[in-house]
Amino acid sequence: MAMGLLFAAAFAMAYSMVAKRLSTTILTAPMLFLGFGYLLAQTGWMPSHGADEALHLVAEVTLIILLFLDAAQTDLKALRSRHIWPFRMLLLGLPLAVIIGSAWALLFLPGWPLAAIVLVAAIMAPTDAALGQSVVTNPLVPERVRRALTVESGLNDGLALPFILLCASLTANMVESDATNWLLFGAKQLVLGPAAGAVMGMIGGRVLLWAKDNDMTSDTYEGVGAMALAICAYLGADMIGGNGFIAAFVAGLCFGDLVEKRCKFIFEFTESEGQGLTWMAFLLIGLVLVPPALQHLDLKMLGLILGSLLIVRPLAIWLSLIRTDARPVTRLFFGWFGPRGLATALFALIVVEKISGDFGETILHIAVNTVWISALLHGITAAPAARAYSRLDIEE
Repeated sequence: MAMGLLFAAAFAMAYSMVAKRLSTTILTAPMLFLGFGYLLAQTGWMPSHGADEALHLVAEVTLIILLFLDAAQTDLKALRSRHIWPFRMLLLGLPLAVIIGSAWALLFLPGWPLAAIVLVAAIMAPTDAALGQSVVTNPLVPERVRRALTVESGLNDGLALPFILLCASLTANMVESDATNWLLFGAKQLVLGPAAGAVMGMIGGRVLLWAKDNDMTSDTYEGVGAMALAICAYLGADMIGGNGFIAAFVAGLCFGDLVEKRCKFIFEFTESEGQGLTWMAFLLIGLVLVPPALQHLDLKMLGLILGSLLIVRPLAIWLSLIRTDARPVTRLFFGWFGPRGLATALFALIVVEKISGDFGETILHIAVNTVWISALLHGITAAPAARAYSRLDIEE
């Protein structure tokens, strides 16, 4: 264990020394840390039975922090005036991705119950801001496009979660299929989550500004407070039956709208800490989940995954943006840059706890193989596609 931790720490330090240079290449942090975690698993220097206990916590905390950070850095005033793209992708694109994905999965999962097939499609639908960071931070990509991708990736995982839990429960036959109860559950998740996040974000922002105005805090401590606020929003929403992931994102939106440019250090500090958590989460996924998933990867599973990445999402996003001002090249760009990452892996882990037997394990293997394939494909195309898009967008 000590040897594995030593090499993991050394790898993280080495990567941080060349991270800026690598950000302009096809090598991304998720890709490299997934690969290094897998290599550690092959050496046996870091036993997976110890790491798997930390994976759930690290992945969940990382997702909460990243959702908060992405939202806090979103220009909410600009979003209010030009919001049609992310709203269309969320309200039309996400359901279409589940519907089209279910139809695609039927071809590769014969004999599976419909609830399980829809569950697979729903788990593979949410996108990950961490995997798409090299795109949403690239100045070559227009700000409106980057903002739309950030908002979509921030909200779609929280919107998908109630449906995922419903399908998981139906698949496991753990609950009665009472439509009224599930509609109530979904409504609570989608109403109480944003409400809790908005309250936490506004209170947190006003308290921080008051503390700064009265010289009661400093840059050294503000970043810690911002991360704690994200966790408070998540836990507060969860306690009242809301969706914690949506709450974290909405809290970030409200918090960032209040503090705006007065607290730059918060975003620098928390972005740095968020990067570290992301690296650790992907390393643990590579260490714990990728080796067994690779052993179960066959042609059917590969066809299912590639279809989800290359056909399902691009088609869903294209259809959702019909009759908007999004150009064809923009629709294609949105459709391709929907990488699957922490949310997909985390939701699959949640599902395994609810579903016993082969269904749960197979769904987890599908999700994990989707994550590393997405990290590879979206990683190597991020920088070249951003450059190509910037040229095509100008020409159009």
